[in-house]
Amino acid sequence: MLRIHFGPEDFARIRLTRAPDPLWEIVGSLHRFQTTRGRWAYADWYRSAREALVGRGLDAAVRRLLIPVLPRARYFPDFLTPLESSDGLERGLEAIRDAPPARVAREVQRLDEVNGAPGWAGRLPERHTRDEFVKLLGAYHEAVIAPHHDRICARLAGEHALRARQTLDAGIDGLLDDLTPAVRWEPPVLRIDYVEDRDIHLRGRGLRLIPSYFCWQMPVTLVDDSLQPVLVYPVHRSRLPASEAPSDASLVALLGRTRAAALRALALGATTSELARSLGVSPATVTHHTSVLRDAGLTTSRRHRNTVLHTLTPLGAAVLRPGFQPGGRRASAVPDGPAPSRSSQQPHR
Repeated sequence: MLRIHFGPEDFARIRLTRAPDPLWEIVGSLHRFQTTRGRWAYADWYRSAREALVGRGLDAAVRRLLIPVLPRARYFPDFLTPLESSDGLERGLEAIRDAPPARVAREVQRLDEVNGAPGWAGRLPERHTRDEFVKLLGAYHEAVIAPHHDRICARLAGEHALRARQTLDAGIDGLLDDLTPAVRWEPPVLRIDYVEDRDIHLRGRGLRLIPSYFCWQMPVTLVDDSLQPVLVYPVHRSRLPASEAPSDASLVALLGRTRAAALRALALGATTSELARSLGVSPATVTHHTSVLRDAGLTTSRRHRNTVLHTLTPLGAAVLRPGFQPGGRRASAVPDGPAPSRSSQQPHR
């Protein structure tokens, strides 16, 4: 059990990251290669990622260099997931390059004591070795994370909308009480099912919440209590569009007056009932239109208790930008049509 202890000043210093943290996503994706648990949820990604690594000649290096120092285990070095990664991959990689050699040596030694480290890891405190390691991290990200960037961003956009709504509706208690089934909020302590028994006292530093696409079921935190406290947790699992971009037929079905209005209304997220009130139509009609929007790849829908929250994907946001004309057609010229027959048959991913 992991227990995170809040003080009065910590509540004002809770932060939810809006964009994917690339190094934490690298860690989570490497963990997906090391277990079959939850692989069904990443089946398409897993197949394409393996093909990409083999095609680029990276598979052996990933097995020999990345997985041994980022194992799916009780410990991996904290310096490989620096705070700077929240500002983008390049900032994160630079922070790894600039990590103090003494800290790197200390954390590699701990890795060896807890899990066993490969012999070459003893050279990571050397700048040259770390430079080569960082290059491999960048190549890995380009091969297996970057091609899925829009899909990952769509998940996180929906997650952010869901958590913002929880906070507006029920305050910080609502946010912390329903992060994942593995987390329980018993004020002033956040209790988390974890691989070890441990206490973290925030002491006014607040908590950085990092929703992660590749984190599966169990949240993760840093080991070094002197670092800014973070909690990496899995995004709410929900239905995603079947394809990365809509077909021309989907766009024709989509871009009519009512669905265009629905898309605009979803810029900040809305539940089915809220959207029905906004458009002046029945919930059943809203469900019909959101099915088309979702199958076109423009929105995602995620169920939370007895409501369904609809939010835009990056593609949906792009459609709302001035001048966007898919297939050379004007949105206002396309009438609303029937929902595609597959809209209610797409399996959960």
